[in-house]
Amino acid sequence: MKELRFAVFGAGFWTRYQLSGWRELKGARCVAIYNRTRAKAEAIAREFNIPAAYDDAGELLRREKPDFVDNITEVGGHKPLTLLAIRLRTPVICQKPMAASLADARQMVAAARKAKVPFLVHENWRWQTPLRAVKQVLDSGRIGTPFRARIDMISGFDCWTNQPALRDLEQFILADLGAHILDVARLFFGEAEALVCRTHKTLAPAVKGENVATVMLTMGKAKTTVLCELAYARTPLERECFPETLMFVEGDKGSIELGPDYWICLTTGDGTHARRWPPPRYAWADPAYAIAHASIVPCCANLLAALRGTGRAETTGEDNLKTLELVFGAYESARRGKVIGF
Repeated sequence: MKELRFAVFGAGFWTRYQLSGWRELKGARCVAIYNRTRAKAEAIAREFNIPAAYDDAGELLRREKPDFVDNITEVGGHKPLTLLAIRLRTPVICQKPMAASLADARQMVAAARKAKVPFLVHENWRWQTPLRAVKQVLDSGRIGTPFRARIDMISGFDCWTNQPALRDLEQFILADLGAHILDVARLFFGEAEALVCRTHKTLAPAVKGENVATVMLTMGKAKTTVLCELAYARTPLERECFPETLMFVEGDKGSIELGPDYWICLTTGDGTHARRWPPPRYAWADPAYAIAHASIVPCCANLLAALRGTGRAETTGEDNLKTLELVFGAYESARRGKVIGF
């Protein structure tokens, strides 16, 4: 099959890692990059041997006619640039969170549906090696039907140094990290029936949005109780295992635990068995983000297969809209102090 030519929108912190992830795959080549500050686009273009750099996204699309666009801008650029690509009938991949509001996300999905233009979301968290291993166990039925689960991403890591724009978000941890964790909960346990959420802002100076959130959901046909705990609180005792997700799932035939350093313990009537599931290592990945950066590659592989017509994308715009309904439902629950049904 022919190689797909793609363009990148955005030249920020994540762009280098996204481009490096694409380079690990065959069948896609970056031919142009856009950034509103042209000098930043040109710097990335030189570093990655990208032939063309633009400060006008429309001009890029009209002149280069890429097979698809990877929109890696900050959240404020997601809606306008995605809608631009859709209007010009260019398939588009968008970073998470898809949009800054549920209304905007619905508009983006509706526009893609009406135009019949592929619209995908780069939701890489679910592709982390140990999380895929946990999913295999759950799918195998070895612990039976899950009735209770806890998913934790609590870290003292300073996420604001590399991504200072996160400091200025009115909605922070649920929109940024919750989009990942609630997507994982859906992948593992099905769609939510109801949720309740509490948020806090604590021990994080000069951060506008909430940096601690607790979400409890009822999910799937089994009505599994799922507790999601999120925090970048930077308290003295918080672990530095960013960005590792920890889990404990109880079923009627056993349990599975994902602990620090990628260890998975499976307990059934046959006893307890432990195995470590580390991510693959890439020379270009930042060691502090190793598991997140490694997950870019299988995520891009899945989306590329869908764009080539040889596979099904797990995280379409339509699917990711269900995750954002949980994100913004959690904000509503925290604001009103109420259980939100779906």
